[in-house]
Amino acid sequence: MNIDFPLILVIVVLGSGAIWALDSLLLAKSRRARRAQLADQFPGHEQPGSKAAGAFAEACEREAAEPAVVEYAKSFFPVLAVVLVLRSFLYEPFQIPSSSMVPTLEVGDYILVNKFSYGLRLPVTRTKVFDIGEPERGDVMVFFPPHQNDTYYIKRVIGKPGDRVAYRNKQLVVNGEPVPQEWLAEFPNGRYSVKMGRESLPETDGHLMQLDNRRGPRNFSVLVKPGHYFMMGDNRDNSSDSRVWGQVPERDIVGKAVAIWMHWEAFLSVPSFGRAGAID
Repeated sequence: MNIDFPLILVIVVLGSGAIWALDSLLLAKSRRARRAQLADQFPGHEQPGSKAAGAFAEACEREAAEPAVVEYAKSFFPVLAVVLVLRSFLYEPFQIPSSSMVPTLEVGDYILVNKFSYGLRLPVTRTKVFDIGEPERGDVMVFFPPHQNDTYYIKRVIGKPGDRVAYRNKQLVVNGEPVPQEWLAEFPNGRYSVKMGRESLPETDGHLMQLDNRRGPRNFSVLVKPGHYFMMGDNRDNSSDSRVWGQVPERDIVGKAVAIWMHWEAFLSVPSFGRAGAID
């Protein structure tokens, strides 16, 4: 079961803020008045260590103490509100759970996703409130796949609205032009091999990708619809992407993956920062 953390965070922030506000408006005044009455009942309570001071403190704790729920709300609200703003409008951390973006991203990579590159969106509803930019070919993007709005996916933008994207014998073609490929290495994998190379989409500096020679080609040709994006994994033969579940509508975009900040493959392993850096 997927936990809707943004929804939980919003509820907790609003709840703690409401408790603090209601207490400040309705209850805190009566506690202050009761403390003033108790101060009159214990003259000399200002003297530290005096009998009156001890009695005054006990009476305040018994009759005019701040409720624990209010104390917790006042402590947690500012911190959680900052977290909500940061992860909703600036940057959000994600962990890579699968190998679909190898060799660019490996299982266990922790990445930062820029939440404002493609416009500011409200948490939970994901309604865009301010336009800033649009996805470009070659961007590594986090999004919700069609018909599955509770799981984050991360793939590379291959086609923008209006692009004609085709795949023929494992050769990517965008708007009628074959995408240049430069093969860098080939690794044995039992009876088969994996080829790694650099692919250069139009108007980009290129990115790493790999093919598995044991998998046959999945040929197709598709026109990217207005307001949609065609996504593919860099691990081209081991990725569930737009070839399987279709194009991604603009409303389901989460943000642009911009950097790896840590690699932590398993709970009992030692975190590493050797892969830290920008995402190509």
